[in-house]
Amino acid sequence: MDVERVALHLARPPFVANVGVGVHGVRSPHDVYRLPDLWQLHLYGYSAEVTIGGRTYAVAPGWVSFVPAGVEVRFDYTGRSEHLFAHFRPEPAGEPSVVPVVRDAGAASAGLSDLLRAAISASPGGSARVAAEVWAALWRIAQLPEPAGVGTRHAAVATAIDHIEANLARPLSVPDVARVAGVSHNHLTRLFRAETGLPVVGWIRRRRMARAQHLLTATTMSIPAVAASVGIHDLQAFNKACRRELGASPRAIRAGATRASA
Repeated sequence: MDVERVALHLARPPFVANVGVGVHGVRSPHDVYRLPDLWQLHLYGYSAEVTIGGRTYAVAPGWVSFVPAGVEVRFDYTGRSEHLFAHFRPEPAGEPSVVPVVRDAGAASAGLSDLLRAAISASPGGSARVAAEVWAALWRIAQLPEPAGVGTRHAAVATAIDHIEANLARPLSVPDVARVAGVSHNHLTRLFRAETGLPVVGWIRRRRMARAQHLLTATTMSIPAVAASVGIHDLQAFNKACRRELGASPRAIRAGATRASA
């Protein structure tokens, strides 16, 4: 996993295995974790470097991170470090939200802290209450404004990208995307190339394959379900797309991820 965003299913409350306060950096300046079937959510109260799936991020107080199931995370501390955490399993239902792996929650961090601490206070006896509090925190993170830098895109390109992300499981044509973005087909094509270096269809293809790779490696969804979730309902076409874009068949991609986490 070397991506900046992950697809997170939020249509139903997650199963929450554990919530708590982690205190680290006292006995060792490093920690490495990998949870084979649970996601990790962290709300940081310190500055450190966090490496998720091979990509290193600098985090600071008020930042949050998501670690999908089966992905290794390494923490490099600078001293005593405290964070809030939840280990959970999303229910694979509905359209997923695409969220940054790491981001600054800004002013929302205080509310997120309240939700996670409420979940901690309800644990372990009130599992439904715990799930409700964590679910609310996940939705709040998913609905945060885009990080600085994304908002500098042309408004039509930003709208087009949002529409594409929300509809990867559905048919997407350039004229339809342009209509949603409020510009002509040709104008959107020019804007997209200028800002992303890709044509619109190339962006759609890349995002579909990135989501497919994530679902193949981080979930137990069936291969037909993964294909459908990225808008490719023909399994032969999905197999060809994976080989062309990701370099291996869907089964090989999943098998490789399974061996890596073993």
